[in-house]
Amino acid sequence: GHSVRALARPNSDRSCLQGLDIEIVEGDLQNSLTEAMNGCDGVYHVAADYRLWAPDPSELYATNVEGTRNVLACAQQAGIKRVVYTSSVATLGLPKTGGPGDEDTPVSLEDMIGHYKRSKFQAEEVAREFAVIKGLDVVIVNPSAPIGPRDHKPTPTGRTVLDAAAGKMPAYVDTGLNVVHVDDCAHGHLLAFEHGRSGERYVLGGTDMTLKQILYEIADIVDRNPPKVRLPHGLILPVAHVAEAWARMSGRTPKVTVDGVKLARKHMFFSIAKAQSELGYQARPAREALQDAVDWYRHNGYLPHTQAA
Repeated sequence: GHSVRALARPNSDRSCLQGLDIEIVEGDLQNSLTEAMNGCDGVYHVAADYRLWAPDPSELYATNVEGTRNVLACAQQAGIKRVVYTSSVATLGLPKTGGPGDEDTPVSLEDMIGHYKRSKFQAEEVAREFAVIKGLDVVIVNPSAPIGPRDHKPTPTGRTVLDAAAGKMPAYVDTGLNVVHVDDCAHGHLLAFEHGRSGERYVLGGTDMTLKQILYEIADIVDRNPPKVRLPHGLILPVAHVAEAWARMSGRTPKVTVDGVKLARKHMFFSIAKAQSELGYQARPAREALQDAVDWYRHNGYLPHTQAA
């Protein structure tokens, strides 16, 4: 029911915006966006550089940290009533005793593994600074692992689903994710805009699942045999170092990264209780997210021997 204005870089892929009744303005997170925001009641800052490996890590900080600082400064200058900033559960702590983390689990920058997590942690600190010190109405949301249709790149999370559906993951490691349908995550953003408290953060998650459970669900969806072999983390880490070295020489993104292996040592499980109680947030079963993602990849020609619908 809202009129939507979307920011897009001049040369970016806009296939996911096709057919939507929206106004598109061209720009970049490093540009002045005040004019683009004029006349808007609210801003959803969902843009980020989501890569677990980059040849030049400074690009992640430029987009995720300084880009966020610029967006919030422009929003304040444009007189925006409320901003919803999309952070990540990557910035949250995990209890040392096990169990799911939440918005109040203690954590510090030193706990962040890799440049992506560090950049998102610092960006969230920028958002909190604008809310607490500079007086901008900012609500922070922390999506877990959004899965579903239209992940066209795909993101690292979507790549896992796609590779599993294509039978390219014959083994797995002992790790875990909180899986959320991308549509529920999007709805959570709207609820945060309507009901969230400024300066607070809310986990937009779904179901805690081990990687083994995720791969077994996907295997059932595509009627494949699930992977049976569990690999120890210590065996994969040297492979990741070699893959990154080759990536630096070839210019191709590595299939496995050092940060990814280190992150896989943890079960990234989180509670959505705060979002449920304060926002009225709900999440559907993870099976639906995985099914919808596989269907979209199949219908759009991402899976072998399939044609675009």
